[in-house]
Amino acid sequence: MRLYGLTGGIASGKSTVSRMFVDKGMPLIDADVVAREVVARGQPALAEIAARFPGVVTAEGALDRAALGARIFANPAERAALDAITHPRIRQAVLEKSIALAESGAPRALYDAALLIENKLHEGLDGVVLVVVPRDVQRQRLMARNQLTQAEADARIASQMPLDDKRPFATWIIDNGGSLEATRAQVDAVWKAMLERP
Repeated sequence: MRLYGLTGGIASGKSTVSRMFVDKGMPLIDADVVAREVVARGQPALAEIAARFPGVVTAEGALDRAALGARIFANPAERAALDAITHPRIRQAVLEKSIALAESGAPRALYDAALLIENKLHEGLDGVVLVVVPRDVQRQRLMARNQLTQAEADARIASQMPLDDKRPFATWIIDNGGSLEATRAQVDAVWKAMLERP
């Protein structure tokens, strides 16, 4: 099975692009979904997070994502501490999901991960699709989606590798700054290229 990476920056429209690939029949492994699974109630990672970051688990025993986000996005050391708890578990879960897809006979699958390149997860994949948008579009989308101030949005954008720095790692680049039709046309072209790979 060929496993392709899909990445981009926060609010670049990765989810829109991944849905377009799924609509074509591409199985999807979504790192955000996996990340939520590994910190669900009763999971060992949640207990570690509660111990390391007091006050980020609700009285009902669920992760308070807003409280945790407020702590980690402004502090690289705190973010690194969270990553040390969650990333090994996410990697293991993704491996298990990709093995299951391969065993089911899927010829190709897509691994959607915002930090694909930062965490060197692109190494060993069969190609990388990078979704890009102009920074001002990224900021406006993030402010509208998450009800953030400009400073808060800029801090979240700055917590990731700049999109331009990711370009050299990309097999294909999809510019998602225009219309949905324009994005879909680019996805069609990438899909065709994937199907034509020997």
